[in-house]
Amino acid sequence: MSRMQVLHTESKRETSKNVDKPRVFTVWQKSSMGFQGTDGFSVYSDSGRLVFRVDNYSRRQKYLTKEIVLMDGDGKPLLCLRPRILSMHDRWNAYKVEECGHKQPNSKLFSMKRYSNVQNFDQTEVLQRNYTDNSNPKLMPSFRIEGCFKKRSCKIYNSRGDQVAQISRKTTGQASVLLGNDVFSLVIQPGFDCKLVMAFVIVMDRIH
Repeated sequence: MSRMQVLHTESKRETSKNVDKPRVFTVWQKSSMGFQGTDGFSVYSDSGRLVFRVDNYSRRQKYLTKEIVLMDGDGKPLLCLRPRILSMHDRWNAYKVEECGHKQPNSKLFSMKRYSNVQNFDQTEVLQRNYTDNSNPKLMPSFRIEGCFKKRSCKIYNSRGDQVAQISRKTTGQASVLLGNDVFSLVIQPGFDCKLVMAFVIVMDRIH
């Protein structure tokens, strides 16, 4: 085997290892645009690369929020999030960006809501369409979020009970100093859509 073939094989093995590893992100609740007084999200990989951002974010009352757009690090829109105004459970809907302006009845990627209308009840659930019956796809529970998002201590599970992601306080330095709640860690297990999980984080921030 030539040296080039050996290097190519080792590269493929390294890539495979990285695919099998959990993805670790640092989430900063600040717009990457850096304007004074602006809200937003900047999400960095463990190598320091900006991978997701939200620049049009506002923590105003829900009825004043039209939509929130999740973008990749280069500013390309990925998902559009909209609140359902008349909802006892703080429901939010997610759409593909191109469908956000002219939503069709079955165009939602997911709906997300508080599990109970009791305000201090933190569990949240995600509903996605079940396409087993193509003639009448129904929204079915697909993920649940347990724990306390305000304290940056919660886990996301799929419908089988497998842990998909975990949110925790961010520490820094050898002394493991806890950072403020505006910076936290997001760990996503292999095989799950990172942009979808980040959309869950944004909605949780609005709900809680």
